Amino acid sequence: MPQRRRSVALAGVSLVAAVALLWGAAQHVVGAQPAAGAAAPPSTSAAAPRLTGLPDFTVLVDEVGPSVVNIRTVERVQPRESDPAAPDEDMREFFRRFGIPLPPGALPRGPQRPDRGPEQRQRGVGSGFVYSADGFVMTNAHVVDGADEVIVTLPDKREFKARVVGADKRTDVALVKIDATGLKPVRIGDVERLKVGEWVMAIGSPFGLDNTVTAGIVSAKQRETGDFLPFIQTDVAINPGNSGGPLINMRGEVVGINSQIYSRSGGFMGISFAIPIDEAVRVAEQLKASGKVTRGRIGVAIEPVDKDVAESLGLPRPGGALVRGVEDGSPAAKAGIEPGDIILRFDGKAIEKSADLPRIVGNTKPGTRAAVEVWRRGATKSLTLTVGTFEDESAAAPATEEPKTAKAGPLGLTVRELTAAERRELKVAGGVRVAEVAGPAATAGLRPGDVIVGLGNQTIASVREFERAVAEWPKGRPVSLLIRRGDWAQWVLVRP
Repeated sequence: MPQRRRSVALAGVSLVAAVALLWGAAQHVVGAQPAAGAAAPPSTSAAAPRLTGLPDFTVLVDEVGPSVVNIRTVERVQPRESDPAAPDEDMREFFRRFGIPLPPGALPRGPQRPDRGPEQRQRGVGSGFVYSADGFVMTNAHVVDGADEVIVTLPDKREFKARVVGADKRTDVALVKIDATGLKPVRIGDVERLKVGEWVMAIGSPFGLDNTVTAGIVSAKQRETGDFLPFIQTDVAINPGNSGGPLINMRGEVVGINSQIYSRSGGFMGISFAIPIDEAVRVAEQLKASGKVTRGRIGVAIEPVDKDVAESLGLPRPGGALVRGVEDGSPAAKAGIEPGDIILRFDGKAIEKSADLPRIVGNTKPGTRAAVEVWRRGATKSLTLTVGTFEDESAAAPATEEPKTAKAGPLGLTVRELTAAERRELKVAGGVRVAEVAGPAATAGLRPGDVIVGLGNQTIASVREFERAVAEWPKGRPVSLLIRRGDWAQWVLVRP
C-alpha cells in the first residue's frame, strides 16, 4: 500500500509539471510577455502572416457576369435517307429496353419520309465576352470554326444571330458581331502585372451550364504551347464549353481567354491554359479592321539553343534561336543570314529562347526594316532585313480559276482537280481529290481528302476523265476505286 501511494504521488507531480509546460507553450504561441526579470525566449519570427483569408468572388461575379455570353453554333446537314423497309426505330428501342428478342420481320415498317432539305443541328457550345458596347464579342476561333450559324445568348436570355467578323486559328482568337447596343464591355487587364500564385476566376458555360463560375490561381506564365503566343497556365476548372470565356483577376479585369486544357480523359485534370489578353486584343483589333491578321515573316527554320550547342559555338550562355535552314529568296537570305547563325536580337528585342523569334517577327508589320543581331563564328554580327508577309494556310491560292469540280450522284462523291502543289506533294501525275462524301461512298469508307487515281482498270488523271469513266460504268454495278490516302494506296469498292 505505501509503495502504491508513492507511485501515485510521483504520477501526480509529473501531471502538474506537464500542465505547466503546456501552459507556458500556449503563452508563447499567443505572444504572452515573459515575467519581469525572466529571460525572454528566443524569437522565431517577427514577420506578419502573408495570408489573412480566402478571397470573396461575389463582387467580381456581379461586376463581370453581365458581360459573359453563351455561344451556340449550328450546322446544316443533309438528313440521312431512311429505308422504307426498315422497322420503326421507336418500336425497336421499346423492345430493346425490355430485352425482348425480335425475330426477322416482327416489327412494322417505319413511315416513309418525304424528301427534305438540309436540317439544322447544334454543333457545339462555347463562351465569350462583350468586347465593346456596340455588339462586338470575343471568343475562341475553334468555337465558331465551321459553323453555319452562330447564336449568342446574353445573361438576360436575349438571343442574337451573330456574324463572324474574323477568326485567327494560330492564336485561337475570334471576333463576332451581334446587332445590339448598350452592352456592358469587360475591362481589359494588364498581363504584365499578373503574378504566379495570384487568384483568378473564370465564367463560362461548361457542358452548356450557363454562367458557371470557377476559381483558382495562376500556375505559370509564358507557357509555350502555341506558335505565336505563350499561354497563362492556371488550375481553374475549365471544361468543354468554357472555351472563349474570360479569365478574370481580383480587380475584375480580363487577363486572358480560356482556350485549352491538358487532359488524358477529355475533362479537367487541374491544368488549363488561357490566351493572354494583350495578345488577344492585338489580334481582335486587326480582325475588326480588316477581318484577317497580317503577320511578318523572315523565312528561317529555327531550333532551341541548349547548353551543349552554346558551348560548342562559343556562346557565353544558352539563348537565342539557332538557324538550321534559310529559305531561298526570303528576307533572311537577302539579308545574309546563314544556317548555323544564332539570332540574339530582332528589331531591338532580345531573343531569350527560340520561341520568342516567331512571336516577335509575327508581330512586326510587313515591310518594316529591322536590325538583326546574330552570333556567328564566335562573334556578334549586325544585319538588316525587310520583313516579309506571312501567308496564312487558309489564304486563297493565287488568282487563278477555281479548280474544276464534278459530282458523281450514284456514288455520293464530289471531286475536284488536284493543284500543281498537291501533285508534287503526292508525287502523282494526276488524279482527283475527294471534296465531299455521302451515301454509298461514305458507307464504303471514303473520306474528304482522299485522292482517286483509278476507276476499275482506268487511270484517272483529271475531273473530265473521272466524269467519263463514271458515265460509262454499267449502272448498278459496284465500282472499284483506287485511292491514295497519305502514303498508302488501296482499293475501295463502292456499291451504288
